[in-house]
Amino acid sequence: MIRSIDCMHWEWKNCPTAWKRQYSRGSGTLNDINVLDRSPLFDDIINGQAPQVTYSVNGREYQLAYYLTDGIYPKWATFIQSIQIPQDPKAVLFAQRQEAARKDVERAFGVLQARFAIVKNPTLFWDKVKIGNIMRTCIILHNMIVEDERDGYTHFNVSEFQQGDDARSLHVDLTYSTDMPSNIANMMGVRTRIRDKQMHQRLKADLVEHIWCKFGRDEDNN
Repeated sequence: MIRSIDCMHWEWKNCPTAWKRQYSRGSGTLNDINVLDRSPLFDDIINGQAPQVTYSVNGREYQLAYYLTDGIYPKWATFIQSIQIPQDPKAVLFAQRQEAARKDVERAFGVLQARFAIVKNPTLFWDKVKIGNIMRTCIILHNMIVEDERDGYTHFNVSEFQQGDDARSLHVDLTYSTDMPSNIANMMGVRTRIRDKQMHQRLKADLVEHIWCKFGRDEDNN
């Protein structure tokens, strides 16, 4: 898992009239899925410029890193959602762990809007580039503040997340590749792999088993 992903809505008060239905709330607007369709999130993977990732979960090997998401995102090999109505202890534990890990991105948006009024209130600018620069600046300033205050944070014991030697542990090998897909067919093949629903189901099932093997005993003891 490389990170969590979500969409923060920032009202654009001075959005040009011709773009209103694209950048304002209402029918046909940019919800999370429409934003995803326009996002360059997977461009590096499709173009062969992303780091190559190989890891194993529950004894099975995978080559695509994944994001944690909420239920609105599609069932792609690169997205892992929670289990909406878990029916057994393994599913319950997985849902708890997934949802707890996803809180980071929600907190990050909340902190940005609480700390910087400019991204809490509707933006008054006309230029999309300037709006993007404002958001990036707020993120950079936030990270600088976090870095400055880091020594005062509580240090947690991360030993429970360290990899073990058993076959069910998650092993990751990162190598950087600059190989570009040679033609459109290869690029479409990578795009198909990213959206593979069967791969999504296999990975999610393996993650459920992995989480249970690593933390299930603690849940039983509780």
